[in-house]
Amino acid sequence: MVVLSDRDIKDAISKGEIVIEDLSEENIGSSSVDLTLGSEFRIFKHSEVTHVDPREGNFDHLMDLVKKSDEDAFIIHPGEFILATTREYVKVPDNMIARLDGRSSWGRLGIVVHSTAGSVHPGFEGKLTLEMANISKVPVKLWPGSRICQLTFEKMSSPADNPYNKRKGSKYHGQRDPSISKISMDNNIQ
Repeated sequence: MVVLSDRDIKDAISKGEIVIEDLSEENIGSSSVDLTLGSEFRIFKHSEVTHVDPREGNFDHLMDLVKKSDEDAFIIHPGEFILATTREYVKVPDNMIARLDGRSSWGRLGIVVHSTAGSVHPGFEGKLTLEMANISKVPVKLWPGSRICQLTFEKMSSPADNPYNKRKGSKYHGQRDPSISKISMDNNIQ
């Protein structure tokens, strides 16, 4: 696989191969694209949750949705885990894979931008859900619109035969908010 340079990324965007809605051109780096933090966050209802059972199914009742404005930061506390989303809506073509990484500036404040799920599969379309945690000892303000993560794109040797958008059971395709886990839909969890 070959990592796309800024020139390749711009070319793929101009041809409509890669689509990133609401992308600011200044967020295209030499080999990656910086994405910004959205304004919606999901937090666990700690006082009501004794445990999480992956077989349970619908987890909507376990988390609250919090909406913030660009002028109103979300405060993530030490040891807290939240779901957030990128502001940008991303479409990855069938012949590429994207990799999500947190920005080092946030890591130096103790913010883990994604716990797992760093691969964005060929054919995926949607806002990216960020699995965030604060591993520092102090609360940190998260400002909607801040550059929070980056995507690199790799060109595959051939297009996927079964891209994410055509695969049966693609649970998060088209997501527009921080999507709660749908692990109970996995065949091996039942």
